Amino acid sequence: MNESRTRVLQALNHQSSDYIPVDFGATTVTGIHCRIVEALRNYYGLTPRPVKIIDTFQMLGEVDSELSEVLGVDCVGIGPSKDIFDMDTTSYHEQVTPWGQHVLVPQAMDLTPDAEGDIYVYAGGDKSYPPSAIMPKGCYFINAIERQQPIDENNLNPEDNLEEFALLTDADLEYYKQQIDVASKSGKAVVASFGGTALGDVAFIPGMGLKQPKGIRSVVEWYMSTAMRQDYIHKVFEKEIDIAIANYEKLWNALGDKVDVVLTCGTDFGSQESQFCSIDTFRELWLPHYRRMNDWIHQHTTWKIFKHSCGAIIPILPGLIEAGFDIINPVQINAKGMDSRYLKKEFGSYLTFWGGGIDTQRILPFGTPEEIRRHVLEQCEILGKDGGFVFNTVHNIQANVPIENVIALFTTLKSIRN
Repeated sequence: MNESRTRVLQALNHQSSDYIPVDFGATTVTGIHCRIVEALRNYYGLTPRPVKIIDTFQMLGEVDSELSEVLGVDCVGIGPSKDIFDMDTTSYHEQVTPWGQHVLVPQAMDLTPDAEGDIYVYAGGDKSYPPSAIMPKGCYFINAIERQQPIDENNLNPEDNLEEFALLTDADLEYYKQQIDVASKSGKAVVASFGGTALGDVAFIPGMGLKQPKGIRSVVEWYMSTAMRQDYIHKVFEKEIDIAIANYEKLWNALGDKVDVVLTCGTDFGSQESQFCSIDTFRELWLPHYRRMNDWIHQHTTWKIFKHSCGAIIPILPGLIEAGFDIINPVQINAKGMDSRYLKKEFGSYLTFWGGGIDTQRILPFGTPEEIRRHVLEQCEILGKDGGFVFNTVHNIQANVPIENVIALFTTLKSIRN
């Protein structure tokens, strides 16, 4: 087995390895903004070329094999052939961003601003329908446009919130097979984001890939529904997991243990200071559905299960463990109560921390290179003890982080490995 993959698997099994494994770019929650990717390529003297956007919503740049080797990344990601806007990601064309960067985006995406400087995005690129998202002037990423229709409480249909979930086709499976053939030859751990299992992730609630979304598509309405319309939410989640398990069975048969980790859900349960729901509500509304999905994965595959949730989630963590998640990300150490030492002591034997390597609210954007070095070394010492840690920042590296600080981060990681 190759060193990178071995390193990650040892971390997932809570074993020490030669050094802490690193992920940048394997998922849409462990990535780097395209502006920083270009700056990194320039700094390390790599061939200049337009950066490929691998997540159009957040404008994340591809950490390709060339940059991955330079940065010491141990993971590689695979994902679906359509993005969050239902645009085909198998064919790209060159566009220029508002900040003047040449990038590659899906053919259906047009980065031309309007007279006010805003860029509108349309589901599937179809401009005969209202836009589903916008990149406001001066912004480095895209925001959803809510298109909530009037809600008739007496005629709410859970199927309306399931329109975007479907069984995989033979063409879908063939696409994944092609991806896994390349990814598994890289020698790195393969992290798969198959989609379709984001139970109430507010990034997906507005239905940005749907031309005329129906159901509950307002984020505010959705959060209200978790208290006021629990029967409706249960029906949505139950059917979503039915579809997910059927798809996972197909994917396991097609890809098998060439996949090491599967990112199943990015629903956030924490804010900076608190939680979006109580542990009791979590156990009532989410736990049975998560556990049904995770039990199937553990019983029928070798995959480790990756859960993303930002925020101050310590009260929710016991529930996530009970639900069967193996990995927590982004480990938001700058949220209330999310102390690295406490997290490692209380939950380190149950969960792998995939993130938490550096505070991205204060240290990475505003610290000095020396402060960054000390902080990274401390986090690695705390979270990396006895395995159970894959280095990544607290969520994605954003567009306006000084490049010298990003270089300090990777220089420090390299010093640990030498």
